[in-house]
Amino acid sequence: MYLYIVRHGYPIYGPVEQLTDVGHRQARALVDRMVKSGITKIYSSPLRRAIETAQPTADALGLPIGIEPWCSENLAWSRFTRDLGNGRRTWVWNVDDIGSFVRGDNRDAGDRWYEIDAMKTIADGRDGYAALQRESDEFLARQGYVREGNEYRIVDPNDERIAVFCHQGFGLSWLSHLLRIPPNIFWAEFDMTHTGVTLLSFANRKCGTTVPKCLFLSDMSHLYADEYADARYQTHHQL
Repeated sequence: MYLYIVRHGYPIYGPVEQLTDVGHRQARALVDRMVKSGITKIYSSPLRRAIETAQPTADALGLPIGIEPWCSENLAWSRFTRDLGNGRRTWVWNVDDIGSFVRGDNRDAGDRWYEIDAMKTIADGRDGYAALQRESDEFLARQGYVREGNEYRIVDPNDERIAVFCHQGFGLSWLSHLLRIPPNIFWAEFDMTHTGVTLLSFANRKCGTTVPKCLFLSDMSHLYADEYADARYQTHHQL
């Protein structure tokens, strides 16, 4: 099985959430790539910007979009943000001193990542991450791969090519779990671009178990192939 994790196109976040003209063009630029990749299933976050990004690919392939509420950025936001005061919040990794996430012993915190000082600003980070892990495991079990510790038991080996259209904050947190990289490290050292495509391979090994192997992360080659699609990397960090 191959799992494609795709961030949405460039959006307007409010007051009415939707893709911009650039975002729609980025979504259309994905179509040829997704068709050539042989996508067999499409899933999306319930948020409009993710669905609008998935729709051109779904239309081209004649596939339905399965809505996965657990992929919502709103849910990730409730789990992995810190309080700025005056009713404002931001992602825990939106800090000037990002090196504090990996400085000294923090890099070796492993599964106790939530104990480092930089992570204590999250109200419920440990439980939120555990919930994400459970939701991910349930989703992958539906695809035929059941997590057991650090690997997956192959109960229904298949060659499906599954695309999940989602978000930056959710995607970074999910990939942290899938690749067994503590979130403090992943949040500090990786990022996802608009319509960036990440590909994980779940090889159907004869031993009956597998681990996801990252073949590429946040690839934007489809944008460079379309001279009108904006391939510049842009962030929305608000420190």
